[in-house]
Amino acid sequence: MITLKNKSILVTGASSGIGRQIAITASKLGALVTLVGRDTLKLDETLALMSGEKHKTHSIDLSILSNIDQLIAESLPYDGVVFNAGIVNYLPVKFLNEDKIRDVFKINFESNVVLTQKLLKKKLINKKGSLVFISSISSKLGVPGTAVYSASKSALNSFAKVLASELASQGIRSNSVCPGIVETEMTNLANDIITENEVRKAASEYPLGYGEPIDVAGLVMYLLSDISKWMTGSELIIDGGFTLK
Repeated sequence: MITLKNKSILVTGASSGIGRQIAITASKLGALVTLVGRDTLKLDETLALMSGEKHKTHSIDLSILSNIDQLIAESLPYDGVVFNAGIVNYLPVKFLNEDKIRDVFKINFESNVVLTQKLLKKKLINKKGSLVFISSISSKLGVPGTAVYSASKSALNSFAKVLASELASQGIRSNSVCPGIVETEMTNLANDIITENEVRKAASEYPLGYGEPIDVAGLVMYLLSDISKWMTGSELIIDGGFTLK
């Protein structure tokens, strides 16, 4: 029943992982997708896996805020935007400094806010459109070493909720998705710095095991589609049952 036929969708962080799968799945449901990422080759790999034609790619670093103007200048109105670009940088609070704090917030929060503001100012979000912000269950927890990352995702959740209130009169919806651990290149890199026993212990805390990018993509498709026309301002947890405990 879910279809994105004739919808124009923008996906940031589309070069790998969850963003790549969101772009692929959206194309299979009929959407015309614009992919944004830093790595041209990886964006091309994503594009090769997609269905349909006339999709676009933009190889830019959104942490450099001036690049957002370039994206805006080449954009047509979108029916949906998925804000997926982000970084993970786990450090205990005592090892933080201004640069590390700034780097995480620049891409995880500030770039999303600036991109949203410019899209709205240029009227590039169609009425009854859908904005989806990819957050994390870290925003709900207190896991050691995740202070700045979790704070950046909490800020994103709050931003999405306020946005939902401001845009409701236009029928534009704004929701955030909070995944648990999903098997991606990013989590595989994290596994390289912890022991095998720690990896197994972490996985055992998920009743349904770790997720896959397609699990998150399915929920995002629902939010992008007209089936979710009565949902806005929500923070949706998808975590294989981790937060049941």
